[in-house]
Amino acid sequence: MPETHVIASLLLISISNCTDAENEFGIVFAWFDEEPATVEGIILKINEPFTVKATIESKIDGDICVQLYEPGVTNAYEVIEGPSEIDEWIDNMNIESGWKNTYVWKLKPNGDWTNGNAPINLFVEFSKSYDDDRKIDFTIANPQILDEQYSGLNIIPTRTTTDPSSTDQPPSQGSPGFGVAGALLGIALVMMARRN
Repeated sequence: MPETHVIASLLLISISNCTDAENEFGIVFAWFDEEPATVEGIILKINEPFTVKATIESKIDGDICVQLYEPGVTNAYEVIEGPSEIDEWIDNMNIESGWKNTYVWKLKPNGDWTNGNAPINLFVEFSKSYDDDRKIDFTIANPQILDEQYSGLNIIPTRTTTDPSSTDQPPSQGSPGFGVAGALLGIALVMMARRN
C-alpha cells in the first residue's frame, strides 16, 4: 500500500505543477489575471479589461521568439498595452543560457466576436541555430465573450460553471504539462494492476 500512496502523491504534485511548459531548450510560465494557465470558465463582456502574463526562461544560447495569438479566424481581442500586438512577434536575439524575461499584456474583447469562446494562445520558439529549435504552444485562457458592454463594475472576470469544452473557436495545441500527468496516472494504474 505505501507504494500506491507514493504514486498518488507524485501524481498530485505533477498535476499541481502543470502551470508551466518546458522542453530541453526552455521554460514558459503563463497567467490570466494572476491565475496559472490554462484558465477555463471565464466570462468576459465587450471592453472588459484583463491581464495576460508570460515568463520565459532559456536553457540555451540562441534566439527566442514570442507570439501572443488567437487561433480563431475572427480577432476577438484588442491590446490596450503591452510589448506587442496580437499575432506580432517579439524577437530576442543572441540571448545567453539563463536569460529570463516577463511579458505583460493588458487586453479587452473588441466586440468582433461574441456569444462564444475565444482562446488566447502563446507560442514560444527557442532556437540554437536555423535548423535546431524547440517550440512551446498552448492556451493561456479560453474565455467566453458575452454580447454585452462592460460597465466597469466587475473587479475580476466572472467565472462560469458551464462546460468549457464547448467552444466556437478551434481547439488549442494542448495544455502544458498534461502529458506528464497523464503518463504518471498511467504508470500508477499499471502498478496498481500488477499488485492485484
